[in-house]
Amino acid sequence: MKRLNRNQLKYLAIVAMVVDHVAWAFVPTASLLGQLMHLFGRLTGPLMAFFLAEGYAHTRNVKKYVLRMGVFALISWVPFSLFETGRPFYPCFGVIYTLFLGLLAIWLWDKAKLPVWLKVVAVIALCVLSDWGDWPVFDVLWPLFFFLWRDSEKKKWTAFCLVGLLILFFMLGTPWWGSLFQLGIFLVPLLVHFCYNGESGSKAAFHKWFFYIFYPAHLLALYFIRLALLGY
Repeated sequence: MKRLNRNQLKYLAIVAMVVDHVAWAFVPTASLLGQLMHLFGRLTGPLMAFFLAEGYAHTRNVKKYVLRMGVFALISWVPFSLFETGRPFYPCFGVIYTLFLGLLAIWLWDKAKLPVWLKVVAVIALCVLSDWGDWPVFDVLWPLFFFLWRDSEKKKWTAFCLVGLLILFFMLGTPWWGSLFQLGIFLVPLLVHFCYNGESGSKAAFHKWFFYIFYPAHLLALYFIRLALLGY
């Protein structure tokens, strides 16, 4: 029986994100513990992409949605930069930035009165810009494909897996077992198919704003904890 609503899966994604970031900060990636923590952490990017597409389909004001994502992408810049590099204004941005680009890709494809070839060029440009963000390319293409094929389970999850295979192709490192955690993304179709009941859950404002506020806050907290414990 499918028991998890949208809010519950979002909180699961947030927990996975924290576990993933704790592992990046304190646990060797190639260790068994590091691999297991990052395996769980791979749920975050795909789930956020999935619910971004759903959010676009159900929002009553796309412009406000885009503005909100853009503002919090900017707010998250310094916390993510500190966490990633120890420098406050390094040109690297968090996952909200990449999801913001993914939202622009959906909006452009859905509403822009442009020939298809020009839309493709624009999406490619957004993918290039996402190189400065977390989950680059993937959290641009995944939301777009989730939206385009939202009425076809087969098409959207086939597209998801094909894009996911790019992760394995381009991100497998040396030694190869240090990147096995990337396989965690393929747990998401199973999680959504068998657990998501299609309901939103409570519509309280807390659920709407929690991720936007928690994301930069937890990055700053982890940065200062690491600075206190490890000195960097």
